[in-house]
Amino acid sequence: MGDSPAIILVHPTEEEKLIQFNLNGAEWRGALSLEAYLRRETVLSQQTLTKDGGITYWILIDTSLPHQLGRPKLPLASCETYRKKALVWQDGKLQEVICHGIGSVFCASHLRRRGYAQRLMTELGKALRTYQTDEKTQSLFSVLYSDIGKKFYKDFGWEPFDSSHVALNAGTSADASSLPAARPLYAEDLEELCEIDVASVRRNLESRPKGSKTAVALLPDIETIRWHHARENFVGMELHRKAPNIKGAIVGTEKGKRVWCYWTRMWYNQNPAEAKGNTMHILRLVIEDGVWGDTAASNVNGNSVDHSHDAAIAALLVVAQREAEEWKMEHVEMWAPTPAALAAAQRLDPSAKVVARDTESIASLQWFPEHDGPVADKIDWIGNEKYGWC
Repeated sequence: MGDSPAIILVHPTEEEKLIQFNLNGAEWRGALSLEAYLRRETVLSQQTLTKDGGITYWILIDTSLPHQLGRPKLPLASCETYRKKALVWQDGKLQEVICHGIGSVFCASHLRRRGYAQRLMTELGKALRTYQTDEKTQSLFSVLYSDIGKKFYKDFGWEPFDSSHVALNAGTSADASSLPAARPLYAEDLEELCEIDVASVRRNLESRPKGSKTAVALLPDIETIRWHHARENFVGMELHRKAPNIKGAIVGTEKGKRVWCYWTRMWYNQNPAEAKGNTMHILRLVIEDGVWGDTAASNVNGNSVDHSHDAAIAALLVVAQREAEEWKMEHVEMWAPTPAALAAAQRLDPSAKVVARDTESIASLQWFPEHDGPVADKIDWIGNEKYGWC
């Protein structure tokens, strides 16, 4: 059972990794065949974000089982972690750290209810405190996105944070003639914009008022965005025999006054002619001359909301809706919408509202430094958008 001292957390051999991928493929392959899913995982492991130790695979094994060299070939539970760059502001000091994002937590159905997943998370939480750290590089937190509600991972230290979104149907019947012009963004446009965005994240954190809560931010760097697009491109080629070229949209031409977003298409329907279940996610929304607004769902109806960017954001969403329709997406979804983003969505669909997620994609964070009690109300998770998902 899961509390056996013979059970340990290890990095799998290539053979063990393949065994586990074949087991978890039914859960994680989405619209892909198992064979295509295996190829996708290989491709995603070779991106700039993931190569050279950027992705790490973990499995739980029972060393008491009588296998050759004491190395069982059947993983009891598994996951992977992604090394990400992050910033932490605390007590007036800004620090660049690494953060590990946890994905694909899995225990095969015939091994469940034995405590293996619980043991996996217990051991992983211990390991990630110091994994890939040294004198110059610290890791102060890790994140995951729960698809099984808020309780399970909370019991092991990953506290649920606000997880909300606003959704719009693909295609649009709204009159966009009064909106500013939005032009598409392509892969070659994104690196410069990501650099501008990352610099802005840093400046905003550095300027936090004295006495503010601790703040953390995963960096929306080009390596992260390209990983999402590599995933999108692979599935697009498998289902539609072509990869999407348009990766986002931008309004404005004057530097310092532009508004833009990146997105990614996620297919779950195995019929490429059907849109049901497929979602276009806005990875990141950037207001170049802005600062982060309050993204809490309870504050989106405040009277002091700055509406100066509503039209620009609405123009971006119109392009997203059109792209979503072309690529067989059911709807467009934007995580952690600011009041301005919600107002923009409501210009296109007056019934649009903030949805607080309580079962799927629950943004959860484990804070490593010693602390007294829960930290979800003591830490601001800045830019808690889809780009951080893994």
